Amino acid sequence: MWAIYPAVVSAGYIYGGVIILIAIILSISTLSTFSLSAFRSAGAPPNILWGSYPAVTKGALENYRFCEYCSKPKSPRAHHCRSCGMCVLDMDHHCPFIGNCVGAANHRHFVIFLISAIISMICASVMSAYAVYHIWPPLSNWQIQVLNGVVNQKLLMRMLKEFFLAFMSSMLFLPARGLVLIYLFIASVSIEIGLSVLLWQQLCFIYEGKTYLSHISASGGESTAVKDCQNFIRFFGFPYPTTRYLPSFFSSKKRHKK
Repeated sequence: MWAIYPAVVSAGYIYGGVIILIAIILSISTLSTFSLSAFRSAGAPPNILWGSYPAVTKGALENYRFCEYCSKPKSPRAHHCRSCGMCVLDMDHHCPFIGNCVGAANHRHFVIFLISAIISMICASVMSAYAVYHIWPPLSNWQIQVLNGVVNQKLLMRMLKEFFLAFMSSMLFLPARGLVLIYLFIASVSIEIGLSVLLWQQLCFIYEGKTYLSHISASGGESTAVKDCQNFIRFFGFPYPTTRYLPSFFSSKKRHKK
């Protein structure tokens, strides 16, 4: 915000206020979802007292496996994470970026964090490019004459070379704010590309009704998961149709005519 503030405010106070408000909303959204996915438990499986009478009843431990690390039965769809030292229900993967596993309890927050972070990076890259464009030093007369001569000769490689040299020479006169903006643009674009690839992978697994680990385990055999858009609705917690939230006159009682 320190770097782009002069260029944003120069376009108008209303425009600058809207940009600052959007940046605050995206910052709060990204930090809150990051905190929920990083500091919340990934989802511990139900704790069954091994050796107790209710646990040994018929069918109580059906499809359970034994975890050698926890020394107790491991419920279905649970995997042991050696980094966290615990079994995680519906474990997707252990993410070193958040320092936590992605499982049943924080998988939704992790995906929302990726979406919020990508939108934030897009806004950062666009605003940094806009600010750099307004504070970039103008080209000198001899540089403009050289570029015009190259364009008239229609030599592509020489044209690109002269454009690059002209902008690099003018870059020497950039203030410190401009260098920060260039770094911000490069960093935001690179992070945006990496997070977009990760988000696309997560959405594909959600559409298939799988996690990353279940996809790996099912890659060698048949999979029972069903590919359906309803998986997105169940994942993001919208079990009811949209008409449920519409005004009540759509579902009013029938009127009987006399």
